[in-house]
Amino acid sequence: MTTLRYGMTLPIQGQSKLMAEPWESDAGAGEMALIALACDAAGFDNVSVCDHVAVPRQLADRMSTVWYDPIATLGWLAGITERVRLLSQVYVLPYRNPLQTAKSFATLDALSGGRVVLGVGAGHVEAEFAALGVAFADRGRLTDEAIVSLRQLFADEWGGQAGEATDLGQQPRPVQAGGPPIWVGGSTAPARRRAALLGDGWLPQGPPKIGMEAAVSEILALREAGRRGGEAFAMGDMAVFYVGEPSWETGRYCLAGSPERIAEFLVGRAGIGVTHVQVRLRARDVGELIDQIAAFAESWLVAQLAFGLHVPLRHPGLALLALVITAASVQDTNGGK
Repeated sequence: MTTLRYGMTLPIQGQSKLMAEPWESDAGAGEMALIALACDAAGFDNVSVCDHVAVPRQLADRMSTVWYDPIATLGWLAGITERVRLLSQVYVLPYRNPLQTAKSFATLDALSGGRVVLGVGAGHVEAEFAALGVAFADRGRLTDEAIVSLRQLFADEWGGQAGEATDLGQQPRPVQAGGPPIWVGGSTAPARRRAALLGDGWLPQGPPKIGMEAAVSEILALREAGRRGGEAFAMGDMAVFYVGEPSWETGRYCLAGSPERIAEFLVGRAGIGVTHVQVRLRARDVGELIDQIAAFAESWLVAQLAFGLHVPLRHPGLALLALVITAASVQDTNGGK
């Protein structure tokens, strides 16, 4: 049985004008907490946050300037949730020294009981690089080097070095063996190659030009060639949904409809090798979003019985619901006897 997990990039914490819903501009920590807790209760694999340090004025009309700090936000989320994993989507590695990144995410992993996933990227806003004194042209090399350094820092308390200084120690140590898994973001060819050869997972940022199926096949082939084919790997995807029949326009990229229709789409993605889907659920306010989170999780449990797709049950309430659904299905099969 194929296993598929799903997560959500939290609204409010990153308000790109291309993605944010109108209600997010007036929302804050209270609403974000409700959404994160709803995902935690509904069995989502992860909740994720984005990363921008300072948005140039000339890009603010498209990007906005609302981008919560990822480390502070993930630390806060660790304290209010219990089961859901905590993902950076994505942390721009060239902006920071790997020692700083390792310290932050090892500490988060320790405080959260081993729930952290380090999603990383090379960055794309050239003016932001300039403001931070980092060469935009070097971002690919810096990202690759940082991933290698992070592996060493997560594996060894004394794995740190900076310039001529060596044997730099860091505690607390991460809970997860070898440190948090590193998922590499980006849909370009260099990003896909980086994910295949250096990462534990791939987070596409929009549809790859070669198509999703071809991109998955490419990454798997690169991993085989790099002798990493036998290692666990999270193959990501992104999708926009509305569970049910909306009474309002949800947009051309939103798949709206019954749980069975949504499940059929997800089964198709699993069929090409996708293992993780980052879900965006359309909603007109926080209440509707929380309803959509519950509808997506609970209705998917009903639909997955018909399609044979295994969705891990991370919450005991969902496990109980699955038993009820299974019992009801058996009763229907037996003619209600």
